[in-house]
Amino acid sequence: MTTLILTVAGADRPGLVAAVADVVDAHGGNWENSSLAELAGTFAGVIEVSVAADRATELEQALHALEGLLTVAVHTGSDDVASDDRLLGIQVLGNDRPGIVREISGVLNAHALSIEELATETRDAAMAGGRLFEASVTAKVPASVDLETLQADLERLASEIQVDITVD
Repeated sequence: MTTLILTVAGADRPGLVAAVADVVDAHGGNWENSSLAELAGTFAGVIEVSVAADRATELEQALHALEGLLTVAVHTGSDDVASDDRLLGIQVLGNDRPGIVREISGVLNAHALSIEELATETRDAAMAGGRLFEASVTAKVPASVDLETLQADLERLASEIQVDITVD
């Protein structure tokens, strides 16, 4: 089996997921994992599909036939997974301002962490007014990383940019 990673984007409307699922199924593929969302009127997502190696090209060509409905990019997945990496959860909450994701990802990168998953949201602050920024990060932590130093750097950053950062 071959793993394909599909990135899809297009103007949001009913039937987009069904259109991709129909093509995947018609070409012997199996929908494994996905993260899909509507953002500012645009449907976007990433989908992991497994398919027999001899049908991967055929599936890719069929997915490109969805152009006009969705823009689809197909990438071949990798089986390279480090078994000694740990997962670390990080939550961020504070007043919204430009640069929060850049600052957080910069600290994680400086410690050689790889972001496995990142979800962000801005919303109106109920009592205080203004906008709140919230992020949930799952990061791969190599065994060589000093967690105390990472925690100290995240605490220092939280103080500098005035957000709450919680590490699980």
